[in-house]
Amino acid sequence: MAALDADTMPLSASEHQIQLRRAVIASTIGTAIEWYDFFLYSTVTGLVFAKLFFPHSDPWVGTLEAFAIYAVGFIARPVGAAIFGHFGDRIGRKSTLIATLLLMGLATFAVALVPTYASVGIWGAVILTVLRFIQGIGVGGEWGGSVLTSMEWARTDRSRGLVASWPQFGVPCGLFLANLAVLAFSRMSGEQFLAWGWRLPFALSLVLVGVGLYIRLGIMETPVFARLLAERKIDRTPMLTVIKQHPKEILLSALARMAEQAPFYIFTAFIFSYGTGALHVSRNFLLAAVLSASVLSFVSIPLFGHLSDHIGRKNMYMIGAAATGVFGFIYFAMLNMGSEPIIFFAIVLSLVPHDMLYGPQAALIAESFTGRLRYSGSSLGYQLASIIAGGPAPLIATWLFGTYHSVFAIAIYIAICAVITLVATAMMSDHTGKDISGDYPSR
Repeated sequence: MAALDADTMPLSASEHQIQLRRAVIASTIGTAIEWYDFFLYSTVTGLVFAKLFFPHSDPWVGTLEAFAIYAVGFIARPVGAAIFGHFGDRIGRKSTLIATLLLMGLATFAVALVPTYASVGIWGAVILTVLRFIQGIGVGGEWGGSVLTSMEWARTDRSRGLVASWPQFGVPCGLFLANLAVLAFSRMSGEQFLAWGWRLPFALSLVLVGVGLYIRLGIMETPVFARLLAERKIDRTPMLTVIKQHPKEILLSALARMAEQAPFYIFTAFIFSYGTGALHVSRNFLLAAVLSASVLSFVSIPLFGHLSDHIGRKNMYMIGAAATGVFGFIYFAMLNMGSEPIIFFAIVLSLVPHDMLYGPQAALIAESFTGRLRYSGSSLGYQLASIIAGGPAPLIATWLFGTYHSVFAIAIYIAICAVITLVATAMMSDHTGKDISGDYPSR
């Protein structure tokens, strides 16, 4: 167990504010770097991997195979949540966040070195799968720590939605950086992008990891965890305890993410294979559109997190779920008009309904668990959704389109996810404005 140290000493109001600011910056920048790594893989999957690692497959089958490897990262995320959730509740948020950043960054850098089918046959895809699994473990442990590092420094109970939304802000930042890097190196390497240019954004990850480590090493442990240390309330087996005591909260957290996870990866990953293959628009056009969508999220994620502090976490979340369910039909109708300006506008708008969910989501889920089990419980609930929603979504979308030859089958899938989210969210407790520093009763 971690020992009492300077991180557990009381701070003045001004010192607390400084630490809050540092924690938010460290969480947001670190999360942006980790999501750069994860989204980079997502972006390149739809553009490159089917051609390089499954060259003898039918284009549709090759895309399915590439997205199957892509989904492995999501399967690994609950594993990362279990591993790092345990240590986050045992030794602290700060140390665990440093470990997740290192794991994710080094795995991403290694992707740049993977030989293709032309060099080693199927072994290239095998190596890619292993690295994707390691990526998933890293990002699986990242979310809980980054959210708690920010949220547990919040000065008032009425600001947690906004404060917790800043690590969520790291997602569009990572999406922006990943698409920007692919766009930049695509233009730099031109026709050679498929041969070697796609590797350069992955190699860049090593530099970003150094930046993230420098920032994260400068923050203190959160006041909530420091209090748990001082009061000797650290659980010996937090992951097992939270599964026994809060199974309902874990399950509802996972199901509540259906309307956020599945559409997001359809809008940001599937769009590349559908856009270049069916809509016949260029790779760079799609990259620019997704870049623009991520810029809009810079504003909308903290905005909806802030709104949840005023109208309630559940209310904001359910409005977002309903909007997402409807928007799927509008989105594909706009894409199928075939006009590049309308396609561009549809892609830019696609993340707004998602952000109505993603802004308040961190606080909604993290507040559902008591402090001594919060890293484990919130991480596991959050990352279980990756198995049932995020990872399979591009795969399901590709299969639905190939089977029914209509993207409106995908819109129906999005609507079903939205209904599941509405039901699950209605069953969750709303802790907006309530004290979350003490122990919640066992269920």
